[in-house]
Amino acid sequence: MSGGPSRSPEESLRTRRFRLHWGDTGLVSGDIYRSGADIPADGRPGCPRRPLPERLHKGVVHDMVRLQTALPERYTTARPDELSEWIGEAKATLGSRLLILGHHYQRDEVMAWADARGDSFGLSRIAADQSEAEFVVFCGVHFMAESADILTGDHQQVILPDLNAGCSMADMADIDAVEEAWDVLASATDIERVVPVTYMNSSAALKAFVGRHGGVVCTSSNASAVLTWALGGGTDGGSGQGDQVLFFPDQHLGRNTGFALGYGHSDMAVWNPRLDRGGLDDTTLKSASLLLWQGHCSVHQRFRPAHIDAFRAEYPGGLVVVHPECSHDVVEVADHVGSTDFIIRAVADAPTGSVIGVGTEIHLVKRLDDETPDKTVVSLDPLVCPCSTMFRIDAPHLAWVLEGLVAGEVRNRITVDEDTAKWARVALERMLSTV
Repeated sequence: MSGGPSRSPEESLRTRRFRLHWGDTGLVSGDIYRSGADIPADGRPGCPRRPLPERLHKGVVHDMVRLQTALPERYTTARPDELSEWIGEAKATLGSRLLILGHHYQRDEVMAWADARGDSFGLSRIAADQSEAEFVVFCGVHFMAESADILTGDHQQVILPDLNAGCSMADMADIDAVEEAWDVLASATDIERVVPVTYMNSSAALKAFVGRHGGVVCTSSNASAVLTWALGGGTDGGSGQGDQVLFFPDQHLGRNTGFALGYGHSDMAVWNPRLDRGGLDDTTLKSASLLLWQGHCSVHQRFRPAHIDAFRAEYPGGLVVVHPECSHDVVEVADHVGSTDFIIRAVADAPTGSVIGVGTEIHLVKRLDDETPDKTVVSLDPLVCPCSTMFRIDAPHLAWVLEGLVAGEVRNRITVDEDTAKWARVALERMLSTV
């Protein structure tokens, strides 16, 4: 057998255990808020379900609720080789008019057709730079396609193969809840000194909100630089844009970045959008430097220090790399912490023969293991739960939208209205000028 170094019997056992539950789990399109619609693997206990957005907890159904109709039987019953043939033919027919973008968390059957792979913002910038492409098919989730539409030209159309591919974290902060929080803060403190910061994993409406209110977007790579811009030089002083940050939707990225900048527990408070006034008293609303929205990534929050302990017990000397969306107790005991691109570089830079335990989405972990045969890359989570909404993009949906384009029909186009796009672009450009 060739194609890479041989693996020991122990490693072969590890590989079988790692791949035990691997494979497609048969998710079908439907209402993204239907109970059970986003279970990535029935029968895999503990895998997260996608939570309801705050507006639905409050009984408000917003017009941004997305619904993907069922695919025609031609696609749902097709064999993998047939789908590959159809995708390949459509891609060849469309030529340079088409750009397919694949987020790192996508299935291999989708990534095989990607013209570029990367994180959400990186892919959006690639789309903006590829002005020749008339159609940008974004294999990711809804907020990513929105960002691409904001950054691309008027002659370009952005398409999301499955409209139900959303983001549980992004859904945890919606515009109504954030505006309500802003009004409460304005009644308790000098709102001119509060800087709203939204993570890239948020809707266009929230990006526009921070653009209108002097705030900024951040990514997991530049969150430290963005918070330094907002608050100044950490606790050591320095002039910033304000005295307080309202950070949404991911509390863990905000907390981990705050600790890295020298802030302590007493400098941070969690805003719970389900509670009156965020569950905070006026003293806290006035004094906390970092108000962290109670949101999280359902995949990254799964990781626990016990997972790292178990990995190190099995692989003494192994390297642990986790994403900053993990909880702080996980970040504290990891060897390295960084964005998706950081994790990819960390695996690439590790010495031959290394065993690397990774705390991020399983499709990326598996791909890193496949593409670095001189190293062993394993998930820290033994249940290997995928991102249930990223998982929705599959070969049938990709074939469906591409064949539609060949036939002259643009299916699942994602558009952001002009005013929202204008202010969201302000927030994005503010980020680019800051870092």
